[in-house]
Amino acid sequence: MRSKPSLPEHIQAGSTRSSDSVAGAGSWPSGPTRPHLTEGAVHVWRADLETVEDALGELLDAKETARAARLLNPRDRRRWTRARGVLRALLGLYLEVDPSSLCFQTGQHGKPSLIPPAISFNLSHSGAVALYALTPTAAVGVDVEVSLRPTDVLGVAGRVFGASEAERLRALEPVRRRQEFVRAWVQREAELKRTGVGLAGLDERGAGAASWVAALDVGADGAAALALEAQPRELCCWEWPPVASGMS
Repeated sequence: MRSKPSLPEHIQAGSTRSSDSVAGAGSWPSGPTRPHLTEGAVHVWRADLETVEDALGELLDAKETARAARLLNPRDRRRWTRARGVLRALLGLYLEVDPSSLCFQTGQHGKPSLIPPAISFNLSHSGAVALYALTPTAAVGVDVEVSLRPTDVLGVAGRVFGASEAERLRALEPVRRRQEFVRAWVQREAELKRTGVGLAGLDERGAGAASWVAALDVGADGAAALALEAQPRELCCWEWPPVASGMS
């Protein structure tokens, strides 16, 4: 019987419900300059959008540039442009093509994909943190939340997760309640993004649909999750930008 793959320190396997804990904060190593995906593998990259070079914005096409221009807040516009630039740069590394030549399409519920679908990916960014998940072919979803707006946690939990989960959260002290809510929220969002069906579609399929979800460590102030149909054979988590082997 094949043994299950071990998980890096900064991830934890979970379910579509909130995990009991998330591994302690730790640094993600810099990724390779020539990454390669094998069948059954998933790679997750994390980028700090405050330090990403603005030059990556030059990789965007006309539609992306126009979308960025519609963001009135300069910080939001800068972060969105950098996040999209990193996505193109990453896909260019994996596919060994000019990142500016890549073409995207958007599904009915907003999930982006490549034309043609040479690699499966998903991205999410919140505040200055961006996450990118890539697999050879399997559908993947990733979600991060580091700047959740003031929210009626119990009210939203009751509507989204059901009465029993809302009661579980009600029994927790306020700080822990909010942490558990955010963890549950990103896990559900990651699953929604994996399927690409949107909220209504997931309700039709059932909130308890089987999948493999891992909690990704993005520090004490946030939560993140990765969703796949089944546990991957290999999972690597890296920090952007990539660094050539042998360099510090």
